[in-house]
Amino acid sequence: MRSWLAIGAINGLLGVAIGAFAAHGLEGVLPDDRLEWVETAARYQLVHALALLVCAMLADRYKGRIVTVAGAAFTAGTLLFCGGLYVAGLTGWRAVIPVVPVGGACFLAGWAALLWMALRRPSA
Repeated sequence: MRSWLAIGAINGLLGVAIGAFAAHGLEGVLPDDRLEWVETAARYQLVHALALLVCAMLADRYKGRIVTVAGAAFTAGTLLFCGGLYVAGLTGWRAVIPVVPVGGACFLAGWAALLWMALRRPSA
């Protein structure tokens, strides 16, 4: 599915850009804990950008909803987990922190969906 490819590529681009900005432009500007949040968000965004690229490849090969569920869960996880950490890290606004674990649960759901697919798919 082209959309997972596009979303994965956007996430990869943003993860590299924000991670580089954090490493080179925010060190000494943000407190260490907030800088770590931004770096953690960038790392998770990059990992799940790759997961979305896998979803794009699987969607072309396998039909069914499970790849869509996985891709949607990875996308929601990126928005909530990474987005929450970015907002808290860059602005200091901690009220957004409660959405971060929800995003983490979305990441887990995406990986569980891929596991389900792997276990339920007959081997070729």
